Parts: sequence; C-alpha cells; structure tokens
Amino acid sequence: MNKQIEQAYKDRPRSTVYQIVISVIVVALIVWSGSAVEFTGGGANGGQIALNILKGIFHPDPKLLFNFTMQGVPYLLLETVCIAFLGTLVGAVLAIPFSFLSASNLMPAPIAWLSRMAIMAIRTVPAFVYGLMFIRVSGPGAFTGLLTMSVCSIGMVSKMYIEAIEDLDIRILESLDACGCNTMQKIRYGILPQLIPNFASTVIYRFDINLRDATVLGLVGAGGIGAPLIFAMNSYRWNEAGAILVGLIVLVLIVEYISTRIRVKLTRG
Repeated sequence: MNKQIEQAYKDRPRSTVYQIVISVIVVALIVWSGSAVEFTGGGANGGQIALNILKGIFHPDPKLLFNFTMQGVPYLLLETVCIAFLGTLVGAVLAIPFSFLSASNLMPAPIAWLSRMAIMAIRTVPAFVYGLMFIRVSGPGAFTGLLTMSVCSIGMVSKMYIEAIEDLDIRILESLDACGCNTMQKIRYGILPQLIPNFASTVIYRFDINLRDATVLGLVGAGGIGAPLIFAMNSYRWNEAGAILVGLIVLVLIVEYISTRIRVKLTRG
C-alpha cells in the first residue's frame, strides 16, 4: 500500500514550469510596486520627535483623561459612540429596502441589477469624502458625522443583508403555505426568524467599523474625538494625544468584548 502511494506521488502531474512562471510574475510585480516607494530620509530631530510621541502616549495627561466637561475625553468618547451608533442604526434601516430590491431570488433580474449598481456606487465613495461633502451641507459637528456614517453603512450592510436574504430556506415558506398561512404569517414565522440573527450580527459588526471611522471623521470636523486628537498632535501636546489614545483603546476594547459576546449569542442561540 505504501509503495502504491509513493508511486502515485512520483507519477503526479508536474507543474514546475507553471510555478516558476507565477513566481517570476509575483516577484516582478513586487519589484515594480516597490519602485513607487520613495524614502527621503527623516528630519534631523526625527528620533527626538518619535521619542516625545512615545513618552506622551505612555504618560497621558490625567487632567484631560478624567475631565468630565464637554472638553474632556469621556464626553468626546461618548459623542463618538453616539455618532457611530446612530449612524449604524440609520444606515441599517435604509439598507433594508436596498437589500430586498437587490435579492435575485425575490426580484426580477433588471431591478436586482439596478439596485446592486446603486449599492456599488454608494460603496465606491470613501467615508472621508462623504464627510467633506456633508460638512458643506450641514456644517461641522456631530450631525455631519451621523449623516456620513449612515450613508457609508448602507453599502456594506446591504451587501450582507442580500446574502442573508438569498440564503433563505424556501422549504419553510412552502410548508407554511401548505398549512394555509397568509403572507403576514409567512413573514412573521418563516422569514423574520431566519433574517433577524444575521441582520443583527451584521449591524453589530458594522458598528465596530463605524466606531473607528467616527474617530477619523473627527479630523474633518464631523464631530467626535478625532479633531481634538489632531489638534493635540499638530501642537506637539503629546500628553494630551496620549490621553485621547488611551481613552480610545479602552473604549474599543470594551465595545469589542460586548459585540463579540452578542454576535456569539446570536450565532449559537
């Protein structure tokens, strides 16, 4: 038996030439991509600046970290969480009609294709660009961050919703139809129990993403903790930047723990 296995291994199809060609192509692409990287060298005091950054991060300003006014880290973190939460909620609701219109098992092919193109167009624009656009409309502040998070959430959430809808077990609906159930009963007992766990898990996952994006959007004035962070860094106030980063790390860890527990509960029941 072992001899047969060894013989079969020796007689296996050889693809040495193919592997060599692929390796050469990959190496060539890496070299070509690396040619675009330019290193001009750091400044004369670059090492000292890096050291100051590390000192600031590891020695955060306690006055800012435990300041419970509107300029303190706790309030700014709360504002960031609210922007991410409301933006996720609004985007998740708006994604429902898009997802049902894009489901190929529910809608005719032309309608599903047009809806998918609309979702693709929404996903193409980066969150940073949406933030700059909405600042022109509603001005800087938390409401701009809410609008940006809502629109950015539609693309990804719709895509996940569509997959859940297209994976529906039609046999359950056929069984309910055979029992004489009306449309509302089939939705209540056949569709919603299958979709709600997947939908909820998707929304929680998107909230994790929006929480990080909300921090970045603060850099363009869309509310949250991003603006104080960039101001502190531009002013070389590394202790304040360290306090903000410490608050962000703690917040992300807490949210990650809670969201993971909820997703596991939804998945396993």
